Amino acid sequence: MRPRAVVGVVAALLLAVAAALLTGCQKGGGPGGASSGRIDDQTPVASRPTGFGAVFLAEGECSARGRGTFTEVPCTSERAAARVVARHGGKAGRGPTCPARTDFVLHLSESRPAVDEDGDGAVPRGYACMRNLEPPHPGDPGGGGGPRTLVGDCVYGAGRGEVRETACDGSGRREPEFRVESAVRSRDACGASTALYVTLGGARPVGCAVRV
Repeated sequence: MRPRAVVGVVAALLLAVAAALLTGCQKGGGPGGASSGRIDDQTPVASRPTGFGAVFLAEGECSARGRGTFTEVPCTSERAAARVVARHGGKAGRGPTCPARTDFVLHLSESRPAVDEDGDGAVPRGYACMRNLEPPHPGDPGGGGGPRTLVGDCVYGAGRGEVRETACDGSGRREPEFRVESAVRSRDACGASTALYVTLGGARPVGCAVRV
């Protein structure tokens, strides 16, 4: 089977694919402050060539990784680097949330200037939630990345009330300052040691973070 390729600028929320993929932004709030979720939909998109089937990089399929290029390959291939754990249409910021422990997100689009909505020549074709086949796994708790913040993740202050994720073991570019200890339904359920609230989403949307 001939490999299928997606060529162009890759938008993957990459914080540590090899060393460091994308770091997600959040606003953190102390016990009296406000917080907001991760900013994960303001990145460029990857071009999707025409001529493929209905779904490129469908759930369960694997990709090889090149410089600015992700190519669909059999999961048994020695070139396979990551697997699609979920695949959705539309934009990531408006569609379903990627599963926990997703390492990075690929935003895929097709080059069709004639029907472009915003003038960049690209029409969104969806996004793929990816998990590396081998470590590192930045989406794991404490791993320092991924599109979601989980219990066990660490963050540091990035200024202007924002925090960014970093590896809990200190291997990232910044030392961790807070660790998300628990997820609860509301702030009043956090413990007395809580120094920061982080928005997690889901049924328990409030992360109670303590200083480390």
